[in-house]
Amino acid sequence: MQRDSTATHAFILEKVAPIFNKKGYSGTTLSDLTEATGLTKGALYFHFRNKQDLAIQAFRINVKRVINPLSAKMQDCNTALEKLQVMINYYRVYYEVVDQEGGCPILNMGTDANHNNPELFEAVKAVIIKLETGIIELLSSAIAEGEIKQDTDVVAFGKNIYCMIEGGVFMAVTHKDRSYLTNMMDLIESLLKEKMSN
Repeated sequence: MQRDSTATHAFILEKVAPIFNKKGYSGTTLSDLTEATGLTKGALYFHFRNKQDLAIQAFRINVKRVINPLSAKMQDCNTALEKLQVMINYYRVYYEVVDQEGGCPILNMGTDANHNNPELFEAVKAVIIKLETGIIELLSSAIAEGEIKQDTDVVAFGKNIYCMIEGGVFMAVTHKDRSYLTNMMDLIESLLKEKMSN
């Protein structure tokens, strides 16, 4: 029986991912995990090295749940500018997506793991860098396609966009008010229009 390629492995992740997202690494107990899966500690740790391994894989599942729909929508786009607009539109309704999931997994796990779980925190940072880099690459492509002004500092602008998105998510979730996020998307959209070449 292979550790990583069984239906049980996928079943465990499916059951525990929402718990880690809502309770965090520290707040999730072994009894939470055994109760959610109906499996013993021994059965859980046959498929995962330890709680840390389980939490990191659960985090990646949670991120895929919220990012894959955006990636799918972007595949239908022809230009980088269209993809950026799809991203803005996606985050307009992101509050509803993460509200059902117990909050944004990147913010939840990043806050929970900072200072007390370096390995998990590095997994969060890797996702953040990937998302931030994706925005920067879209802006670079938009310049190459003649849609955004040549003198745009894509690294600074891309990082600012990502910061505004995560800040908007944080405020919307904290206040349980989607307007923080929708207003931030309006701002990003207006800033993007200012950078357009025509």
